[in-house]
Amino acid sequence: MGLPVKIADIAPRLATGAFILNSGLSKRTADEGTATGLHGMAAGAYPVLGKLEPQQFAKLLAAGEITLGAALLAPVVPTALAGAALTAFAGGLVGLYLRTPGLRKEGSLAPTQEGIGIAKDVWMLGIGLGFVADAVARRRAR
Repeated sequence: MGLPVKIADIAPRLATGAFILNSGLSKRTADEGTATGLHGMAAGAYPVLGKLEPQQFAKLLAAGEITLGAALLAPVVPTALAGAALTAFAGGLVGLYLRTPGLRKEGSLAPTQEGIGIAKDVWMLGIGLGFVADAVARRRAR
Protein backbone atom coordinates (compact mmCIF):
# COMPACT_ATOMS: atom_id res chain seq x y z
CA MET A 1 0.00 0.00 0.00
CA GLY A 2 1.42 3.39 -1.01
CA LEU A 3 1.02 6.84 0.43
CA PRO A 4 -2.42 8.48 0.15
CA VAL A 5 -1.00 11.21 -2.11
CA LYS A 6 -0.92 11.24 -5.91
CA ILE A 7 2.17 12.58 -7.66
CA ALA A 8 0.02 15.35 -9.19
CA ASP A 9 -1.02 16.50 -5.69
CA ILE A 10 2.51 17.00 -4.37
CA ALA A 11 3.23 20.44 -5.87
CA PRO A 12 -0.02 22.13 -4.77
CA ARG A 13 0.24 20.49 -1.34
CA LEU A 14 3.81 21.75 -0.93
CA ALA A 15 2.96 25.27 -2.13
CA THR A 16 -0.11 25.73 0.04
CA GLY A 17 1.31 23.82 3.01
CA ALA A 18 4.53 25.85 3.14
CA PHE A 19 2.65 29.13 2.68
CA ILE A 20 0.11 28.39 5.43
CA LEU A 21 2.68 26.90 7.82
CA ASN A 22 4.88 29.98 7.47
CA SER A 23 1.89 32.23 8.08
CA GLY A 24 0.99 30.33 11.24
CA LEU A 25 4.55 30.32 12.55
CA SER A 26 4.77 34.09 12.08
CA LYS A 27 1.56 34.61 14.09
CA ARG A 28 2.73 32.56 17.11
CA THR A 29 4.44 35.60 18.59
CA ALA A 30 2.08 38.27 17.30
CA ASP A 31 2.38 41.50 19.26
CA GLU A 32 -0.69 43.23 20.69
CA GLY A 33 -1.12 45.52 17.68
CA THR A 34 -0.94 42.68 15.17
CA ALA A 35 -3.28 40.50 17.24
CA THR A 36 -5.76 43.37 17.56
CA GLY A 37 -5.68 44.01 13.81
CA LEU A 38 -6.17 40.34 12.92
CA HIS A 39 -8.93 39.97 15.48
CA GLY A 40 -10.71 43.16 14.45
CA MET A 41 -10.85 42.19 10.80
CA ALA A 42 -12.01 38.64 11.56
CA ALA A 43 -14.60 39.76 14.13
CA GLY A 44 -15.94 42.33 11.66
CA ALA A 45 -16.68 39.55 9.18
CA TYR A 46 -17.58 36.86 11.72
CA PRO A 47 -19.07 38.56 14.81
CA VAL A 48 -18.92 35.40 16.95
CA LEU A 49 -15.14 35.81 16.99
CA GLY A 50 -15.62 39.08 18.87
CA LYS A 51 -16.04 37.02 22.04
CA LEU A 52 -12.34 36.09 21.95
CA GLU A 53 -9.53 38.30 23.20
CA PRO A 54 -7.20 39.47 20.39
CA GLN A 55 -4.17 37.54 21.70
CA GLN A 56 -6.27 34.41 22.20
CA PHE A 57 -7.60 34.73 18.64
CA ALA A 58 -4.09 35.18 17.22
CA LYS A 59 -2.82 32.10 19.07
CA LEU A 60 -5.77 29.99 17.88
CA LEU A 61 -5.32 31.23 14.32
CA ALA A 62 -1.60 30.45 14.48
CA ALA A 63 -2.29 26.95 15.82
CA GLY A 64 -4.88 26.32 13.10
CA GLU A 65 -2.56 27.50 10.34
CA ILE A 66 0.35 25.46 11.68
CA THR A 67 -1.83 22.36 11.89
CA LEU A 68 -3.25 22.83 8.40
CA GLY A 69 0.14 23.64 6.88
CA ALA A 70 1.70 20.56 8.49
CA ALA A 71 -1.20 18.36 7.32
CA LEU A 72 -0.72 19.52 3.74
CA LEU A 73 3.03 18.89 3.94
CA ALA A 74 2.71 15.45 5.54
CA PRO A 75 2.32 12.77 2.86
CA VAL A 76 0.62 10.42 5.33
CA VAL A 77 -2.41 12.72 5.54
CA PRO A 78 -4.84 11.76 2.75
CA THR A 79 -5.25 14.50 0.17
CA ALA A 80 -9.04 14.30 0.51
CA LEU A 81 -8.79 15.14 4.23
CA ALA A 82 -6.15 17.85 3.74
CA GLY A 83 -8.21 19.25 0.85
CA ALA A 84 -11.39 19.41 2.95
CA ALA A 85 -9.51 21.29 5.68
CA LEU A 86 -7.94 23.63 3.11
CA THR A 87 -11.35 24.28 1.54
CA ALA A 88 -12.85 25.19 4.92
CA PHE A 89 -9.94 27.47 5.83
CA ALA A 90 -9.81 29.19 2.44
CA GLY A 91 -13.60 29.49 2.38
CA GLY A 92 -13.36 31.45 5.62
CA LEU A 93 -10.76 33.76 4.08
CA VAL A 94 -12.86 34.31 0.95
CA GLY A 95 -15.84 35.02 3.23
CA LEU A 96 -13.72 37.58 5.07
CA TYR A 97 -12.91 39.21 1.74
CA LEU A 98 -16.55 39.30 0.69
CA ARG A 99 -17.83 40.62 4.05
CA THR A 100 -15.25 43.29 4.82
CA PRO A 101 -16.11 46.76 3.50
CA GLY A 102 -13.45 48.43 1.42
CA LEU A 103 -11.81 45.28 0.13
CA ARG A 104 -13.91 45.14 -3.05
CA LYS A 105 -14.79 47.74 -5.64
CA GLU A 106 -18.36 48.96 -5.24
CA GLY A 107 -20.82 46.51 -6.82
CA SER A 108 -18.06 44.16 -7.93
CA LEU A 109 -16.04 41.15 -6.84
CA ALA A 110 -12.87 42.88 -8.06
CA PRO A 111 -10.54 43.86 -5.23
CA THR A 112 -9.54 47.34 -4.25
CA GLN A 113 -5.86 47.96 -3.59
CA GLU A 114 -6.53 47.12 0.07
CA GLY A 115 -8.31 43.88 -0.88
CA ILE A 116 -5.67 42.32 -3.11
CA GLY A 117 -3.85 40.70 -0.18
CA ILE A 118 -6.96 38.75 0.80
CA ALA A 119 -8.56 38.29 -2.62
CA LYS A 120 -5.56 36.28 -3.72
CA ASP A 121 -6.52 33.59 -1.19
CA VAL A 122 -9.06 32.35 -3.71
CA TRP A 123 -6.23 30.21 -5.17
CA MET A 124 -6.21 28.16 -1.97
CA LEU A 125 -9.96 27.65 -2.23
CA GLY A 126 -9.53 26.42 -5.79
CA ILE A 127 -6.80 23.97 -4.79
CA GLY A 128 -8.84 22.65 -1.85
CA LEU A 129 -11.94 22.21 -3.99
CA GLY A 130 -9.85 20.45 -6.63
CA PHE A 131 -8.49 18.00 -4.05
CA VAL A 132 -11.98 17.24 -2.75
CA ALA A 133 -13.54 16.92 -6.21
CA ASP A 134 -10.76 14.57 -7.31
CA ALA A 135 -11.25 12.38 -4.22
CA VAL A 136 -15.01 12.21 -4.83
CA ALA A 137 -14.51 11.34 -8.51
CA ARG A 138 -11.99 8.61 -7.67
CA ARG A 139 -14.34 7.07 -5.09
CA ARG A 140 -17.22 7.03 -7.58
CA ALA A 141 -14.98 5.41 -10.16
CA ARG A 142 -14.28 2.47 -7.81
